[in-house]
Amino acid sequence: MSEQLHEQVQTYYGETLQSSADLQTNACCTLQAPAPHIRAALSKVHEEVQARYYGCGLCIPDKVEGLRILDLGSGSGRDCYIAAQLVGENGSVVGVDMTKSQLDIARQYLEHHRQAFGYAKSNVEFYEGNIERLDELPLAAESIDIIISNCVLNLAADKGKVLRDAFRLLKKGGEMYFSDVYAERRVPAHLQANPLLWGECLSGAMYWNDFLRAAKAAGFADPRAVEDHAISIENAELQALVGELRFYSVTYRLFKIEGLESDCEDYGQAVRYRGSIENQPHFFDLDAHH
Repeated sequence: MSEQLHEQVQTYYGETLQSSADLQTNACCTLQAPAPHIRAALSKVHEEVQARYYGCGLCIPDKVEGLRILDLGSGSGRDCYIAAQLVGENGSVVGVDMTKSQLDIARQYLEHHRQAFGYAKSNVEFYEGNIERLDELPLAAESIDIIISNCVLNLAADKGKVLRDAFRLLKKGGEMYFSDVYAERRVPAHLQANPLLWGECLSGAMYWNDFLRAAKAAGFADPRAVEDHAISIENAELQALVGELRFYSVTYRLFKIEGLESDCEDYGQAVRYRGSIENQPHFFDLDAHH
């Protein structure tokens, strides 16, 4: 089943879709406009890379200068090339994707972006591989500061394996900061068997309580929701298939921190923010509640 699913996803994103306009739903789109510094970075990304990118928005925390970032399901490389500017010339970015045609586009513009960013050498590299088999790639344990991903985890058959591998790759104190689609209850088997719903990021959506259990089992003690919104499918045919099942787009941050409490506890602690993070002069958003 998993190999068949992988082939279906590769075909959908490598052949069926030719641009983001070909997507049948807005399941992986965020309603929030990108911050000015993200828009500025996006303006330097080649137009073909942008056109062949099938996600929306960018999931990345603030203050990433000099860090090493891994993008799971990097596609045409749009988010990698944005992140490459945010980490700076002393940082680095690795993209992983299993669709060769997408990787061909991403790699085609490595030199173009190096010149556009004014770097002495490229700080981006791409690996062809399945995010369920990260242990087969030349990535050392505890070598990554931040893992990002945009609407890709739902496309994996073994999501627990992805989370466990992510935990292994992260340095202590690192985090996985990503957005994905979740369902209010478990998606029925007959919908999971629908290849179009898989490609549109709906059939593979996890029931959110299953996700929380899987994240904690992987080692991420206290998953933090950053933002969420209900998804409007806006496609009559697909809406009829899913019926009353509701889906949500949620951005989570998962920390690899030893001794982290499993639940949020409030004992009246207070923090004074001194505005030290660039692009966050007045306040710092940790998650949706802090």
